[in-house]
Amino acid sequence: MKNEGIEGTERFLSPDKGRGLQALRHFAVGELVFACPAYSYVLTVNERGAHCEHCFTRREDLFKCGKCKQAYYCNVDCQRGDWTMHKLECVAMCAYGENWCPSETVRLVARIIMKQRVTTERTPSERLLLLREFEAHLDKMDSEKEEMNQTDIAALHHFYSRHISDLPDEQALTELFAQVNCNGFTIEDEELSHLGSAVFPDVALMNHGCSPNVIVTYKGTVAEVRAVQEINPGDEIFNSYIDLLYPTDDRKERLLDSYFFTCQCTECTTKSKDKAKMEIRKLSSPPTQEEIQSMVHYSKNVIEEFRRAKHYKTPSELLEMCELSQEKMGALFADTNVYMLHMMYQAMGVCLYMQDWDGAMSYGEKIIHPYSVHYPAYSLNVASMYLKLGRLYLGLEKKKPGVKALKKALAIMEVAHGKDHLYVAEVKREIEEQK
Repeated sequence: MKNEGIEGTERFLSPDKGRGLQALRHFAVGELVFACPAYSYVLTVNERGAHCEHCFTRREDLFKCGKCKQAYYCNVDCQRGDWTMHKLECVAMCAYGENWCPSETVRLVARIIMKQRVTTERTPSERLLLLREFEAHLDKMDSEKEEMNQTDIAALHHFYSRHISDLPDEQALTELFAQVNCNGFTIEDEELSHLGSAVFPDVALMNHGCSPNVIVTYKGTVAEVRAVQEINPGDEIFNSYIDLLYPTDDRKERLLDSYFFTCQCTECTTKSKDKAKMEIRKLSSPPTQEEIQSMVHYSKNVIEEFRRAKHYKTPSELLEMCELSQEKMGALFADTNVYMLHMMYQAMGVCLYMQDWDGAMSYGEKIIHPYSVHYPAYSLNVASMYLKLGRLYLGLEKKKPGVKALKKALAIMEVAHGKDHLYVAEVKREIEEQK
């Protein structure tokens, strides 16, 4: 397949950023800029039985693979389509039984290795950027990242060496894992639940911006890039690599840690949203800068501690952790402060898991307005929160606020996902059912 490029865009050299993607024509808000099929992808283990392993369709009447009995498909066509990749795992899962537990990244890299062996030409996922051109940033990796890389390589050998002959050498694997960690994507559903991992080379070409003019959503295993701001000929096309809720210093820290660059976008230089994001409670004597910094330090630590605690604490212990941290932060931070919102969001998730619908609704109501202020327009985070709230309201027989919340979610989703997306049709149907 020859290099056809992507109509309406071109790869170019972006000042101070290296390669990037530039618009050659005008794109209106909500317009599809381009679509990119996954070069390689893998469904997360937690969604087995709910989504087709091959096309990621969500349905209830899937049938399972007769051998491993762990992979599920829409039909025989999907099973056949997935066999070249699934056979890597099918035999291994049968052999290892419950001891088969490679990470998602390891599973994805195994599939990439197999794909590279049978692919000699540029794929439809690589019209502008080849997977082998991905940056690895090996020279910038700290000892912790190097150790994680080595753990993944060891797991790849352990779980796949019997089924993939002549695995690449240590150096090639080190580079490939680093490339995937830096350029991989997580595929999510309309409520931002994790469905799987994938590589989309052409999507990875776009540089980061903290006020992005496009958004990436997924239709099965295809990434769709849509304009969320007016884009004019000559404009660079920016996607966001991270959650944009947090203040400038936090975003810069995350970008440097995960993607090895210091963001210099307008949002980072003006810090225009930082004051609202870091709202301090009205107190008789204003806190000192040191006190604020100390609370920010505590907040970041508790966020990290909670992330680890999810693996070993009970839901009630996690909820208590959320409540105690909010109490401590709330002595200084307003409820609209992004660190407070982070822990409220975690608490809402725990309440949903525990089927405490009233508790989840209460947190959702506190979160939704500040989210609408802190996030850019047409944010998936805002849409998914309206969606969760709307569905909660309807479940609790609060019809009027339920429909109102779903309509707000729909307004964002029609731009972000496109009007013909299955998720959009589902929300419309939920609204119609309330009439």
